[in-house]
This record gives sequence, C-alpha cells and structure tokens, in this order.
Amino acid sequence: MFSLYKKEVQSYFCSPFAYIVSALFLLVFSMSFIQGISNMDSSVFKFSFSNIFYNNFFYFIFMIPLLTMRTFAEERKSHTETLWLSAPITIPQVVLAKFFAVATVFLVMMLLSLFFPLVAAVKGTVIVSNLFCGYLGFFLWGLVCIAVGMMMSALTDNPIIAAVLGETAMIFLIFIDNFAATDLVTSLPFLQKVLRWFSTEMRFNTFSQGLFTLSDLVFFITITAVVLIWTIIIIEKRRWSRG
Repeated sequence: MFSLYKKEVQSYFCSPFAYIVSALFLLVFSMSFIQGISNMDSSVFKFSFSNIFYNNFFYFIFMIPLLTMRTFAEERKSHTETLWLSAPITIPQVVLAKFFAVATVFLVMMLLSLFFPLVAAVKGTVIVSNLFCGYLGFFLWGLVCIAVGMMMSALTDNPIIAAVLGETAMIFLIFIDNFAATDLVTSLPFLQKVLRWFSTEMRFNTFSQGLFTLSDLVFFITITAVVLIWTIIIIEKRRWSRG
C-alpha cells in the first residue's frame, strides 16, 4: 500500500498539476487575507481566519475535483487500472493509498498557507485556539470532499465528467442548509432534520468559533469513511464483473 501511496504522491509533485492547484489555492487565500486586512476598522477587530477558510471553500470546491478526477477515471480511460485490479493488492488498499495521496497534497497546501497567520502575528494577535480549530475544521471538510470526488471518479472513465460530478456533489453539500430551509422541506420536519444532520457547513461553523467537539470530529470522519466504502464497493463490483 505504501509503495502505491508513494507512487501517487510522486505523480502529483513530479508534474505541474499539484503546483498549479496549490498556486491557485494560495492566490485565493492571499486575496481573501488582503481583503480581510483592508476591511479592518481601526478600533474594532473584524478580521478572522475562520472567515477566510469559509470564503475560500467556495473556490476550493472547484479545485478539489482537479485533484480527484484523475484518481480512477484517467486510469480506467487509459486501461491502466487492470494493473492493480489484477495485482496482489486489495481494493481497500488501493482506495486508501489514492485517498491519502490526495490528502497529502491538500495538507501541503494548508501548510503553505501558514505563512499568513505568521504575518498577522507580527502586527497583531492571533488567537491560537481559533486558528487551530479553523485549520482542523477546514482540513476535515476537505477530506469529505476528496472522498466524494474520488467516488465520482470511480463512476466514470472520463476525467472531465468526474470533475463535473464532483463539483455538483460538493456544491450540494455546501448548500444543503439552504435546501433544508425551503418551504418544501420545512413542511417535512423529519426530512429537514435529516438534511441538517448532514450539514457540513454547520459542523464547520463550530470549528470556526474555536470550539472542538467530539461529535463534529466523528461526523467528518464517519462521512469520509462511508464515502470511501462506497468507492470500494463500486470498484469491487467492476473488478468482479471482469471475472
């Protein structure tokens, strides 16, 4: 599994792909940072990294599919997936290796963004608990989207379609609260309760306030694990259909 993980990480960093996505991420982050600093009142503290994370996520959902669309769709299209489908390695190991590889790229992107809190700390005070929880919540939110993007990539052999499906699913996850607030859903209390339970935005808001709760941590980990299991089932089904 580690050898496959290493190969996947190298495939990202030995090509301009990861660097381009990381540059876009830092560009959006820096623009949000500059805008947040410039909008600060001289007597009222209004700047928060949690707001940057939240605003950044709307742009980030267009970047994650660029990383996940190639995980399975590209190999299926080029027929190279038969190499590991017939190899003495389990499908869960393949899925986890690819997931951890994309998560590593995501983690590197977040580590690079630590430059901005350091700059803010020079001229101001950074609330470490809020910063840590904001980073943790954003990372967990990103892991859910990575798992969703990989599952969409496993459903098709076209990377572009995989990216579009991934973005659609991620947009739904972000705006699930808005959908739950519609008149149609509010008339069905049980459905509204279910939809709000799946709200990733509401869970992230808890982290953004500098609060760490075990239930929110378990929620993100559980959703990520469930989506990865679905991905494993999809690939296992295709593996057995090949005989």
